[in-house]
This record gives sequence, C-alpha cells and structure tokens, in this order.
Amino acid sequence: MPDNILEKIIKKKIERIDLLKKSISLKSLDEKIDQNRLFINFEDKLQKNIDNNKISLIAEIKKASPSAGIIIEDYDPIEIAKIYYNNKATCLSILTEENFFLGNLIHVSKVKEKINLPVLCKDFFIDKFQVHLAKSYGADAILIIIAGVSDELANDLYEEALKLNMSIIVEVHTVEEAKKALNFKEALIGINNRNLKTLKTDINTTYDIHDVLINHSGPLISVSGIKTKEELLALKDKTNIKTFLIGESLLKNLDDNTIFSIL
Repeated sequence: MPDNILEKIIKKKIERIDLLKKSISLKSLDEKIDQNRLFINFEDKLQKNIDNNKISLIAEIKKASPSAGIIIEDYDPIEIAKIYYNNKATCLSILTEENFFLGNLIHVSKVKEKINLPVLCKDFFIDKFQVHLAKSYGADAILIIIAGVSDELANDLYEEALKLNMSIIVEVHTVEEAKKALNFKEALIGINNRNLKTLKTDINTTYDIHDVLINHSGPLISVSGIKTKEELLALKDKTNIKTFLIGESLLKNLDDNTIFSIL
C-alpha cells in the first residue's frame, strides 16, 4: 500500500483535468447546466431532518476503493440507487474518480434521471473547472478535501460552488483541518474517520474532532468506518451528529442491512 495514496490520486486527477480542459469549454458546461432541471438542494434535505430531530443517511455508491479493492463486481449504480431510495436514504454520494475508485461522472446523470434524491459528486476537486463539470452532469453537491488542497484552492472551490448554487461538503480528518473548515460558513462539514493518506479508519476521529465544530451553523457529517447500526447510534448519542455518510458497510450487504432500520 502506498505511503500517501491521497497524493497519488490527486496527481492522476490533475493530469485528467488538464486533458479535459483542452477539449471541453467552460461555456459548453454552463450551457448544459442551464438546460438541466433536475437539481435538488442537498443541504436543505439534511437540515430539515436535523430540525425535525431525524437521522439522515447519505448512502454511497461506488464500485471499488483503494482500501477495499473491488466491492461490487456486477456494478450497476442505478440499481444500487433504487435500493437506497426504497430504504429511505436521505441523499446519495456517487464516487466519480476514475483510476482508483473506477467511477465515472456519467453515473451521476444516469442516477439523477431515475432517482429523485440529491447527489454528492464524490471526487477529488483540484480545479474550479471541476465544479462546473460536476454540475453539468447533475450533481447537487461537491466535496472539498482540506488535506488535498491549499487554503487558497479550497476557498476558490467553495466560492465557485456557491456561485453555482451547489451544496459543499468540506471534509476534515484532524483538529487543525477542522479549525480551517470553520471559515466555510455556508458549508456542511464532514469528519472523515478514514485517514486518506494511510487509508486506516477509526471512528474515534469523530469523537475527537466534533467539539471543535460544535458551533458550526451547518450540518456536521460523520463519514466512513461506520459498520453497524449500534456504532451509528452511539455516535449520534455522544456527539448529537445526526447525519452519516456510509458506503462499504451498505454495499457489502445491500439486501438486508440493519443500518437502514434507523431511518
């Protein structure tokens, strides 16, 4: 396993986006955005549940990951989205990174055509161009990983997403990153229990960091590493976080997963 997988992913992403920018104009993306009528407010859906003291589940759709390898051989994002929808998932997270997660942006648009749920484009955003690209495929929210971008780039991505009326999840893994995230007043903040440099998960990360974020006005999300309904409910009871992003634990048991019973 590489010492810093995040650096490797971002290096590949920079190469890919540089190529795309040579063949796709910003104007063409914005024209595509203007024609799309399927956008849903991602943050509002979560905030309504928080206001009503309800748990929200952001259910993740992905074929593979660097930590787990291939998760689903016969991968059908639309069928997975239907299962999540039928089990009352609040929002969807769709991995679109191509090299390490075997994702594709087309999965966002295909799911949005069939399923009436807000979608996070789960990717490694390193260029403002990507914000327009994600929205042109129908994404309602983007991800800014504090560990993967400079402070200046994080701010540029944030401002660009706000201009396009997209929701923004700012993802943190350390107390230092959490303090930086507080500058993004209109963002949701995701506490990633997975260290993206080593890929190790520890749900104690949420416990360790959430106090720093307690006064943030937007939703807080516990992300990754949650394996059972009991772990989720313990996190909720001890931190008052009501929004959870879960992928692998759901994907490995789609047909009979007790996590859905909390919704």
